[in-house]
Amino acid sequence: MAEWFRHSGDTVNLTLYVQPGAKHNEISGLHGSALKIRLASPPIEGRANKALQKFIAKLFAVPLYQVALKQGAQSRHKVVAVSGSKLAPEMLLEQHKVTK
Repeated sequence: MAEWFRHSGDTVNLTLYVQPGAKHNEISGLHGSALKIRLASPPIEGRANKALQKFIAKLFAVPLYQVALKQGAQSRHKVVAVSGSKLAPEMLLEQHKVTK
């Protein structure tokens, strides 16, 4: 089993490593035991955290209110909870391999 996500009922907790200030939003593979995500938004006034939540909501096809930042508001290392998604987290890496 992958170390970067855990299921808890209908919620998936994702361990992420976030790199703000990139050219565009994308999954960049694994960074240790975390999923690495590059965000176009700068890490100013919580903009990157909001952009991260929107990006995760889009990836998991859920409304924004079903994505919660649980840990790491001021850090690159974050834990995000996604509730009610039918998408398996493993699919994110499989889709990443196809596009890169």
